[in-house]
Amino acid sequence: MSRISNDDLKKDVHDLEHIEDNVISTPLEDLDAIEETKTGKFAWLVSITAGIGGMLFGYDTGIIAAVLLYIDQDLGHTLDSQEKELITSITSGGAFIGAIFAGLTADKYGRKTAIYVGCLLFTIGAIIQAASFTIAQMTVGRLVVGFGVGSAAMIVPLYIAEVSPAKYRGRMIGLDNMSITGGQLISYGVGAAFAYVEGGWRYMVGGGAIPAIVLAALLPFCPESPRQLILHGKPEEAEKVVKKIYPNGSETEVKNKVKHITFHVEQARQMNEGRTQWWILKQLYVIPANLRALFSACGLMAISQLCGFNSLMYYSPLIFSLVGFSNPVAVGTIVAATNFFFTFINLILVDRVGRRRILLCTVQFMGIFLVVAAVAFLYIPINHDLSIDPNAQVGWPANLVLACIVFYVAFYSSGIGNTAWLSSELFPMEVRSMGTMMMTLTCWGSNIIVASTFLTQMENTTPSGAFGFYAGICLVGYVCIYFCYPEVRGMTLEDIREIFSDGFGVARARKIQKQMKANGNAASGNIMSHV
Repeated sequence: MSRISNDDLKKDVHDLEHIEDNVISTPLEDLDAIEETKTGKFAWLVSITAGIGGMLFGYDTGIIAAVLLYIDQDLGHTLDSQEKELITSITSGGAFIGAIFAGLTADKYGRKTAIYVGCLLFTIGAIIQAASFTIAQMTVGRLVVGFGVGSAAMIVPLYIAEVSPAKYRGRMIGLDNMSITGGQLISYGVGAAFAYVEGGWRYMVGGGAIPAIVLAALLPFCPESPRQLILHGKPEEAEKVVKKIYPNGSETEVKNKVKHITFHVEQARQMNEGRTQWWILKQLYVIPANLRALFSACGLMAISQLCGFNSLMYYSPLIFSLVGFSNPVAVGTIVAATNFFFTFINLILVDRVGRRRILLCTVQFMGIFLVVAAVAFLYIPINHDLSIDPNAQVGWPANLVLACIVFYVAFYSSGIGNTAWLSSELFPMEVRSMGTMMMTLTCWGSNIIVASTFLTQMENTTPSGAFGFYAGICLVGYVCIYFCYPEVRGMTLEDIREIFSDGFGVARARKIQKQMKANGNAASGNIMSHV
């Protein structure tokens, strides 16, 4: 591998600053007029189809909650807390590896290829789980599914971001988030339906193959993203896709949009040509603007996972069984339904209200309700081994815990739970795959920590201690969001790169948003040159 000197890097950056004059003669700010035209149905249909990958993600991470309740001794013996944590967290471990593989191959083979691979992994993993009779077999099945989850979690929002018009990008990526929460809700419904069927948990895990097959059958009708087509030397195909995404754009506007994308793809190509994947990854860290984008994206993702939400998705029936509810899966379904409904609220608001404002109106309330739940747990007689006396009368504390969890999930789903996945838009083209990979690795790395320690943490620090810890994460996260997460709604992917050129860009982005509103312009190209 050739060693790249600092002088070489400075020369590359200098060349990129002047590439506009050499590549195109039309000013960049005039090339995005097509963003102002009315969007057709095509981009929405593609986003919905790709979102099935999110449904797979949600179903396979959610179904384990019911499986843990009904698996009994079908794997040879009754599972203890550590074994439950193993078969739960191993999926997150597999997702970590799957995200790395998808990130390293996404540019070389395109976005769709990675989604196909994910479908295959979901199907194989579902079959292995359904046929398991030992902990080892089940662990392997959950691991293979995890590979698919990691691939889907990384590629699907990236793919949707690249086929979405700027003014609807948040909502279209939100469709993937809705699919995730919808998959979790479906998993709870399936869990309740097969709860009293002999070996019903096998049907629960095996059902994950169905949406994978459906997605694989529909993918041929979806195009590769225009940016990827141009990157692989297919500008004519890219132009056809742009026409479908913007059906009301004129021929000139279509060609100008392709020119605009081509300019930034050429920037990325010049930056990365002849470089190794390791060199490209390093650009996330050695270029200050990229590092700030990485910190904002990965920091928000870490907060969204370390705040404990997935503990509820993985273990909520166990929690509700613990506090005395007689039908914990049904109660867990209330939580899943809340998650799904408020994801829809986020979908409606994210491009109207903005990412930052939604975060600053929700994250602190997550922390508050977790604090109240921690206090309520003090009044529930839970033993060190997370058992409860059968004769204990719990009453109002259990209902208060349920209410707090429902409100916590509502604020989570309408805010950080979905907004965190939009952050792939913060990365410039030349490092977008690597940046999204790192963001996804942050997700699954944090997820592994939560999934593999939650029950043990509940035993060692009591439920009050565990919920209080997650509350602290939320409140610290609120402060970090306030200072380090800028608003980028309505900006094109090509223009967002300018936000982090001067600090975290919170003030710069606010100024741009005000000027966009004053000028009635949903695209930021015109404004960028005056900021």
